[in-house]
Amino acid sequence: MPNLTTRLDQSRPYALGLFRIVVGLLFLCHGAASLFGVLGGAGGSGGTVPAGIWPGWYAAVIQLVGGALVLLGLGTRTAAFIASGSMAYAYFKVHQPMGLFPMENGGEASAMFCWALLLLVFTGPGALALDGLFSSSRADDRKREPVAA
Repeated sequence: MPNLTTRLDQSRPYALGLFRIVVGLLFLCHGAASLFGVLGGAGGSGGTVPAGIWPGWYAAVIQLVGGALVLLGLGTRTAAFIASGSMAYAYFKVHQPMGLFPMENGGEASAMFCWALLLLVFTGPGALALDGLFSSSRADDRKREPVAA
């Protein structure tokens, strides 16, 4: 009978996949709130970020698109890298000047998203990702191709 560590190790891809899905969904919701005024809107005020305004509108687009890609597990590492960078920018440009620690400057969400997304850059999407469907289908195609002599 496998021990607990073995069972946990076997579940790792699914736990990572669920982590990716939750982080992607939350990030997507953050962008949707800023762009469309849903879920409380920009900053919880019910409003939206005006189109083209730097950096807020661009950050919201990255959150919406990057969150959707991470949620689906499509181009996960690239989307997570760009999204993580945008959250690092948000933290150091917007929050950090108001205080050193995230609890002081309201930057907890930016810091957590930055690190969670950076983790996905290194771990990949885990299970239940569209990346896996496309990469495995390409691998199957390569296996079927005749080898040139």
